[in-house]
Amino acid sequence: MSVNYATPSPESLFPIDGIQLGSAEAAIRKPGRKDLTLITLEPGASVAGVFTQNRFCAAPVLVCQDHLNAGNSIRALVINTGNANAGTGESGRRAALTTCEAVAGLLGITPGQVLPFSTGVILEPLPVDRLTAALPCCVNDLKADNWHAAAHAIMTTDTLAKAASRRISIQGKEVTITGISKGAGMIRPNMATMLGFVATDAAIHKTLLDRLVREAADESFNCITVDGDTSTNDSFVVMASGKSEAVFADIDAEGYRDLRQAVIDVAVELAQAIVRDGEGATKFITLAVEGGKERDECKRVGYAIGQSPLVKTAFFASDPNLGRILAAIGYAGISGLDVDNVRVWLAACGEEILIAEKGGRADAYREEDGARLMKSPEITVRVDLGRGLAAGKIYSCDFSYDYVKINADYRS
Repeated sequence: MSVNYATPSPESLFPIDGIQLGSAEAAIRKPGRKDLTLITLEPGASVAGVFTQNRFCAAPVLVCQDHLNAGNSIRALVINTGNANAGTGESGRRAALTTCEAVAGLLGITPGQVLPFSTGVILEPLPVDRLTAALPCCVNDLKADNWHAAAHAIMTTDTLAKAASRRISIQGKEVTITGISKGAGMIRPNMATMLGFVATDAAIHKTLLDRLVREAADESFNCITVDGDTSTNDSFVVMASGKSEAVFADIDAEGYRDLRQAVIDVAVELAQAIVRDGEGATKFITLAVEGGKERDECKRVGYAIGQSPLVKTAFFASDPNLGRILAAIGYAGISGLDVDNVRVWLAACGEEILIAEKGGRADAYREEDGARLMKSPEITVRVDLGRGLAAGKIYSCDFSYDYVKINADYRS
């Protein structure tokens, strides 16, 4: 069950000229479901990505980074679910490279022009023979309007597919942005198990695209947490086919600010969908932290609150045991924080109440009011640190009984 989210219809996901997608059943972990996706790009496209900071990063992540750092003209992405190909050592790296070689052979490109992605169980060898055997079916399925199918094919414990699309007018051209993501648990990207792919038909210079993907990640996938676990496979990629002929060489290009915002908007929608579909989630929680000396410390406070099991279980039960929020703020590691200056509000359904100030409980706060707001599926916790002008947001969810059940049975 997701929190106020439904997968967009196939018709609402706009195709990107110059990019095609195809999916197939490879039986990598479970039979009878599509678990392999191929994305192809016509010559001239630009691709940039950001990846997990987990030191045990997966073999496909290492290969992706190598191929991007080599300056190769990327022509294809291949994504498998069911197996993360992480914690697999040199044999895992060879499997990722074998996958690239198989894609290259089918498309008439070089292995260095292929980016591999995997998601699923860690510490198990990738069944590369099954994967490569299903690749011709992906090629036969390649279509520009296959975003909806691809969004379903990259799912693991997700309960629904996640996708978003925008069209804007820039430089007298219609520019399209479409993206998909997957993830529901092991979510606390720090660039869960999280994958995100966004494409546009704008022409974006590679240097500018490298900057854009980092900025978009910082505003979206680096602002979410389900359980505080950073996956070995987190990847977020932006592709620019250039087919719209709207050209962006630098940040001063006409309309770039609008394009940047549209890409960020799509990324935020995809990232929030991951939290709304968090394993066992019943509530979507925004942690809005202001009054910090810098944005990073605001996000640090947001993460401390948003991934505290005590806070998350209190929200699940609608139990206004909100001293847990103060405790989380206190251990967030903010040097020199004066707790007497900190104020905390709870908001839902258009109503906001002050719950803490001057180092303790606000005089006007009543627990019955807190309990009433906590019953809402959409809740905001607003914190003013009272020490500066910086602000930041983190998106989280509650912990329910189902989170334990889903992860206890993950390999069953």
